[in-house]
Amino acid sequence: MKIIQKTLAFVGLLSLCGLFIYALQDAPTDENFETKLINDYNVYALQVPDDLNFAGEPVPLQNPDILERMDRELLVNTYWQSNGLLMFKRAKKYFPIIEPILAKNGVPDDFKYLAVIESGLTNAVSPAGARGVWQIMKATGRENGLEINTNVDERYNLEKATEVACKYLKKSKEKLGSWTLAAAAYNGGIAGISRRLKAQNVNDYYDLLLGEETGRYLFRIVALKEILSHPDKYGFNFREKDLYKNIPTYKVEVDTAVTNFAKFAQGFGINYKILKLHNPWLREPHLNNKSRKFYLIDIPEAGFYQTGP
Repeated sequence: MKIIQKTLAFVGLLSLCGLFIYALQDAPTDENFETKLINDYNVYALQVPDDLNFAGEPVPLQNPDILERMDRELLVNTYWQSNGLLMFKRAKKYFPIIEPILAKNGVPDDFKYLAVIESGLTNAVSPAGARGVWQIMKATGRENGLEINTNVDERYNLEKATEVACKYLKKSKEKLGSWTLAAAAYNGGIAGISRRLKAQNVNDYYDLLLGEETGRYLFRIVALKEILSHPDKYGFNFREKDLYKNIPTYKVEVDTAVTNFAKFAQGFGINYKILKLHNPWLREPHLNNKSRKFYLIDIPEAGFYQTGP
């Protein structure tokens, strides 16, 4: 009888443990979010999915070198949790702007993850002088029609910069033959990748011996694609309300100089700071516009910001 009681107790204990594990695995809600935050932290070796691809072009994971390099980027980006959560938050805000521009230009949707690793979806400035979400160099921007000077720098205009990135990527694809190599060329340059391919007598990115940065580049993109596409699989827990929102705006056409953007902003019920948040390409508190060029300035719709008196 005692043996039976002990057995039943043990079974009951296992059942309780199972329920506890199941509770921890539930999707996060307001009720269990704090409990998960405190109790549900573990570090695991990751299983590299065997069907990874970039823009429909498979990653050759049967090659042990490729497998190890892919594993590294999945580990690094999964367990850099604070950065990972920021990527989820920013992606919710900026992907809806980037995705339709890629689609319109016939560039695979996977290239939005290139923007993630280039800048973390921020208006970053590189030591080499590349700027904006797409990290465009001054010469490349000007060659593709962007205005770049001390007064206006359209590399910070996400819509226009995405258009320029699409032009460059399509040109790279045409010259190099694959979207994977086009992505590598975004980091290493079309001429640079072409020289490496010729010198090493290969025609595929994964067969190239490259420096640290360009050598990790595609693996980082694919890792971010995998993680951002499957948050639960990689242990990221968040609610919809935790993500950043894309504030709806309308465009105001300006074809004259603007002497004072602070006063200009007040005319639309916002302040200068908010105007700059939505128009970071306006680099000074005024607009010269001696040529009477047409500019489109984004103004947030009413009710999303509360400004002081």
